[in-house]
Amino acid sequence: MPETLTYAIADGVATITLNRPDRLNAFNRTMFGELLEAFDETDADDAVRAVVVTGAGRAFCAGADLGGGAKTFRSTVDIGDGPVPRDTGGELVLRIFRSLKPVIAAINGPAVGVGASMTLPMDIRVLAEGAKVGFVYAARGIVPDGAASWFLPRIVGISQALEWCLTGRVFPATEALEGGLVRSLHPADEVLSVATGLAREIATNVAPVSAVITRQLLWQMLGAGHPMDAHRIDSRAIYDTGRMADAAEGVTAFLEKRPARWSLTPNNDLPDWFPWQSEPPYRP
Repeated sequence: MPETLTYAIADGVATITLNRPDRLNAFNRTMFGELLEAFDETDADDAVRAVVVTGAGRAFCAGADLGGGAKTFRSTVDIGDGPVPRDTGGELVLRIFRSLKPVIAAINGPAVGVGASMTLPMDIRVLAEGAKVGFVYAARGIVPDGAASWFLPRIVGISQALEWCLTGRVFPATEALEGGLVRSLHPADEVLSVATGLAREIATNVAPVSAVITRQLLWQMLGAGHPMDAHRIDSRAIYDTGRMADAAEGVTAFLEKRPARWSLTPNNDLPDWFPWQSEPPYRP
């Protein structure tokens, strides 16, 4: 059983709950490993159509657990030639980025530091009205973690990203909404139900294989140099998915005015060219 998470599946939605409420769900090495395992599980289970991540208690995640003092920020890995620096928040974010299933953040309370950056590769974020958010790295004497320097400007724009990171301030939910970081604000006790409703809409309405490819098309084209890059991969994807059983079912269900009955699964029916871009190897 996980020490720092709970995991549940219902109606095609996996809910991962950060579960260290006595520490405001602060992120530690155990939570890091268990989150990686949880996303491996959601990818492997074709019964899971979408993922919701939330927090237990009054916080989403208060950031890195600082119980280790300055050593908190000295994470290393051994890639064959001895230990080299590697940010665990970044490893987690890259794993969420690779997720085969859409991911929704139900931010039920404060989200600070890595608690904020881990939500950036999630596809939709909903936030509690009274919650506060902070990209506080420089105020702790470090720099943005979790590949936030890549994700945050793409989500909110470079000027807003710089303001939040350079001031290091913790800001209210209304500012997160106005800055484009989150989709919507809700009472804290409604955030999870709103996120789950969105996840169930995904699980019900769209073909599972289509969702996998669509998610990666939109994310990976953020770094493309020209729309021709998108046109090339779009053309291949439309041609291949258009020949699959779910395309025929989607059209037939639309014409017959009934819910579609999808038969294809990500673990069995993705095109052989997917993924078309592999993750580069880590080198310091």
